[in-house]
Amino acid sequence: MREFILYSRTGRTDSRFPNLREAGRLDVVYQAILMSLFRSHGIRRDVTFHALLGGPPNPPLELMVEGETLRDARTDEKTWEDILRRVLSGREHPGITVRKNSLQHLVKEKQNIFVLEESGESINTIDLGSDPVFVLGDQVGLPRKDEEFVLRYGKKVSIGEKAYLASACICIINYILDRRESF
Repeated sequence: MREFILYSRTGRTDSRFPNLREAGRLDVVYQAILMSLFRSHGIRRDVTFHALLGGPPNPPLELMVEGETLRDARTDEKTWEDILRRVLSGREHPGITVRKNSLQHLVKEKQNIFVLEESGESINTIDLGSDPVFVLGDQVGLPRKDEEFVLRYGKKVSIGEKAYLASACICIINYILDRRESF
């Protein structure tokens, strides 16, 4: 099992938005969902994705997408705009749960936590153990206070010295873990 936690400082917590980009950058959340859960011709059933939404009107809100039970979801942005609008308005979608929750509370529920940061230890030399949980910031990054809190429960890990989009980081981590499982 793999888990990804994306902290979205501005992601809207209701369904009143014209599009994902103007919804506090829910387009970043959408892209991260795709890289976490989808691969060619299938869904990664062993992945759970969490987005902690910190935007108006009712933060913080946790959006959880479970690959094991996710159904009726294609990879196009329009489909995900409709899905996110539906679940943020209180309706259901298979494999997606929305609940009032904070990053701190979610992290306390987890083990084997890794915070992605350029200055962290190389992911190529670290033992990730079983069921790793990766924490990433959105286009703005993790707030310092939240990063310090998460690091009490985990450690910094790096995929390289350059900064990448959160969705690209997730894709790279999936690739690395897939290769490790193959050999």
